[in-house]
Amino acid sequence: MNDALQFAMNDAGLSVRQLPYRAGVSAKQVERWLSNPDLTPHARNRADACRALRVDEEMLWPKAVRDRVKTGTDRELVHSYPYRSTCPSTVWTELTESADVGLFLAGYTNYFFWTQVPRFADTVRRKAESRCRVRFLLGDPNGDVTRQRETVEDVVLSVSTRISITLEHLDRLGPLEGLETRFSAPQDAINHVSLSVFRFDDDALVTPHLARWVGDDSPLLHLRRHGSGGMFDRFTEHSEELWERAEPWNPEPAPRR
Repeated sequence: MNDALQFAMNDAGLSVRQLPYRAGVSAKQVERWLSNPDLTPHARNRADACRALRVDEEMLWPKAVRDRVKTGTDRELVHSYPYRSTCPSTVWTELTESADVGLFLAGYTNYFFWTQVPRFADTVRRKAESRCRVRFLLGDPNGDVTRQRETVEDVVLSVSTRISITLEHLDRLGPLEGLETRFSAPQDAINHVSLSVFRFDDDALVTPHLARWVGDDSPLLHLRRHGSGGMFDRFTEHSEELWERAEPWNPEPAPRR
C-alpha cells in the first residue's frame, strides 16, 4: 500500500470516491495508486491530487521528485552497485529481454550470461531472428593479455575457459544473420579486459575491473541514455572503437563423418 497517500486522504477527509472527483481521475486510478507504492502517476495527475489533499508531492511520490531534479552529471546513472554480483539477476534478464534494436555484450568473457540469464541462448536466437543486432566482443582466448589475466586472477575457472564456454554456446546456435562475434584486437586487449560494457538499446551496464578481482567482485554502473555527450555515449564510443578494430570469429566447421 501507498501508506503516505492513504494517510493524506484520511487527513483531508477524502474517500476513494471523493479524491477522483477532486483530482479529475477515475476511482480505479486512485485504487491503483493506493495498492502499488511503486506506481508513479502522470505529472498532471500528481499535481491535481496533491492540490486536493493539500500536501507536497514529495510526501506522496518522492521518487518522482528525485527523478525530476536529477539533471546534473549523474542524470544518466540509474543505479550503482559496489559489486557486479549484487546487481539482481532480474535486471540482466529484463534488459536483455527489452532490447529490440541492439544487444552489444562487450565483456571480456561474457561467460556469466549463460548461467545468470534464464534461457539466454533461446533469447539470443530470438533477438537475432527478429532483426535485433546481437554482438559479442570477446577477448582472444589464446592472447597474451588473457594469459596475464589468468595469472593475476588465479582462479579455477580461468579466463580462457570462460571465453571458450561462451564460444561453445555461440557455436551451438549456428550461423544467424543478426548475430556477430569478434575478438578484440591485440593492441586493444588491455583496454577491453579492464572495462566491460554491456548495452541493451538505451541502457548499459558498465563494469570497470579492479586490480586482481574477477568481474563479479568489481563495481557496476547502470546507465540510461538522456541525450548526447553523456556517460552512456562515452562508454558507447569506447566499445564501438574496440569493435571496429576487432577480428571476426570464424568457428571451425564440424568434421565430416
